[in-house]
Amino acid sequence: MPEKRTLVLIPARMAATRLPGKPLLDIAGVPMIVHVLRRAEAAKIGRVAVATDTPEIAAAVTARGGEAVMTHGDHPSGSDRIYEALGKLDPRGEAEIVVNLQGDFPTISPENIRSVLGPLADPAVDIATLAAEIHTEEEDTAPSVVKAIGSPVSPGRLRALYFTRATAPYGDGPRYHHIGLYAYRRAALQRFVALPPSPLEKQEKLEQLRALEAGMRIDITLVETVPRGVDTPADLETARQLLAPRFRSS
Repeated sequence: MPEKRTLVLIPARMAATRLPGKPLLDIAGVPMIVHVLRRAEAAKIGRVAVATDTPEIAAAVTARGGEAVMTHGDHPSGSDRIYEALGKLDPRGEAEIVVNLQGDFPTISPENIRSVLGPLADPAVDIATLAAEIHTEEEDTAPSVVKAIGSPVSPGRLRALYFTRATAPYGDGPRYHHIGLYAYRRAALQRFVALPPSPLEKQEKLEQLRALEAGMRIDITLVETVPRGVDTPADLETARQLLAPRFRSS
């Protein structure tokens, strides 16, 4: 059963500069990190835990019945943090798939979380992720919107060829907004964190290019909508408006 072999990890730290203390910001009476935790639990794909270096985040999670694991404070990326957490939570190596869910996606749907696992049914795929078709010029041209470029392998699925902040590919046809949710085979995550940052990764400032440059296969499930990340005060207000009718303090 997927539930027994999949571990969902949510890396969370307090170092955001635009929104200090972001994981603990209140949304409808609940810290943002707890909203993400609840979405992951509702996906019902496996054990869920928050990986953090901050005792206050761990306390907020455990106070509401969630699982938290403390990690070192000097990790360069969320991938490194979840790899440490994996070793602590599953030292016997029972989990075969590790999902890395960003802690600032309080409105992500459980369906989207579930859908990231689909490509891993193919043994040739090392890493799976999500994207949604771009429909606005603002998304098309914004460097903050990462574009996923891929070749179709089946309806609703692409094999990733590149990721970029540029408007690409050129010409008529769809472009896709990459969503930063990943499912790794355990061996792929282990290999990935052992690799040094790659040239294109450093140039584009996109960690997933390290995997592509190393010859790892990433496949993309296409979904209908992009979950709203919370990076600015305006994003926070939007999330509060979206979630206020659904949640009460708990």
